[in-house]
Amino acid sequence: MINFSKKSSFEELETEKPNPLTENIDQLDTLSILRIINDEDRKVALAVSEVLDKIAKVVDFCVEAIKDKGRVIYAGAGTSGRIGYLDAVEVVPTFGMPPDVFVPLIAGGEEALKRSVEAVEDNFELGREDARKVTISSRDVVIGITASGRTPYVGGVLDVAREHGARTVLICNVSKPALAEYADIVISIKTGPEVIAGSTRMKAGTSQKMVLNMISTTTMVKLGKVYKNQMVDVLVLNEKLKERAIRIIVKVTGVDYRTASEHLKIADNNTKVAILMILTGKSKNECEVLLENYGSITHVMRHISTSQVEEAQNIKKEERS
Repeated sequence: MINFSKKSSFEELETEKPNPLTENIDQLDTLSILRIINDEDRKVALAVSEVLDKIAKVVDFCVEAIKDKGRVIYAGAGTSGRIGYLDAVEVVPTFGMPPDVFVPLIAGGEEALKRSVEAVEDNFELGREDARKVTISSRDVVIGITASGRTPYVGGVLDVAREHGARTVLICNVSKPALAEYADIVISIKTGPEVIAGSTRMKAGTSQKMVLNMISTTTMVKLGKVYKNQMVDVLVLNEKLKERAIRIIVKVTGVDYRTASEHLKIADNNTKVAILMILTGKSKNECEVLLENYGSITHVMRHISTSQVEEAQNIKKEERS
C-alpha cells in the first residue's frame, strides 16, 4: 500500500504550488482580481481537451457497465466528493435513470455535503469500508476523484474495487498521482497552480465538474437517453419538468402544445413514448415494444425508415414482374 504519510510530497504537487501570476492579488482592486480569476479559468477547458481520449475510454466503460446491469460509482472527499454527488444526483431527473445506477461516495457521508469533515479524507480504511457497503462487483465502474491524486479515502475505495474486478478510473489534477497504480485509466487534468495556492475548489474543481458532465452526459447519449439534442427521458416529477417535457415534444415533433400535452398524458408521462407515438402514428403499447426492442427513438426511426425503403423496393419488384 502507498505510504500516505509522506508530507514532503505535497510540496511537489502542481495543485499546491503558488501561482506566480497571482502573487499580488491581495493588493488589487475588485475588477482586477476577477479578471485574473477569469483568465485562469480559461485554461481549464484547454486542460480538459488534452485528456479527451482518456475520457472517451471511460465513457465506453460506463456504457458497457450499465448495459450489463452494473453501476458507475463516484468516490471523493471534500470538494471532489461533493462534485461527484452533484453529478450522480442530477442524472436521475435529467435522463430518467434509476437512483441506484450512478452511486456517489463521499468521505464523511452525507454530513460532509453541508459542512467540512476534512479529517476523514485521510482514512484509507474508511474508503474500503464505504466501498464494501455498496457491494462493488466486476460489472461496475468506480471513478475516484481527487485533485492531489493521493487522497487515502479514494485509494481505499479503488482498492476494494480492484479486489472485486471492477474497472477503475482516477480523475486528478497532477501529472504523477500516487494513486495511479489503483486505476485502469488515469485522467490527469493539468490545471496548474490555483489562483489562491492550494484552493483546489477553484480550477481543479471546475475541471472535475466538466469531466464528470462529459462522462455522464455522453454515456446517456450512447444509451439512447437523448434524441437529436433533447433529453427525451426527462422524468416528469413536478410542473416544471412537465412543462419541459411538453416543450421537448413540441420541439421534436412539430405538433402544437395541446397535442403534445395530450400525448404525454396518454403515454403516462413518458416523454419518449409520447414522441414516438406522434412520429409513427402507432399506439402506446406498440411504441413501448419498439423502444424495448431497439433501445432509443433514433434506432426505432432508423429501423422504420429502413423497413419502409425495403417495402417500397419490394413493391417495385412486384410491379416489374
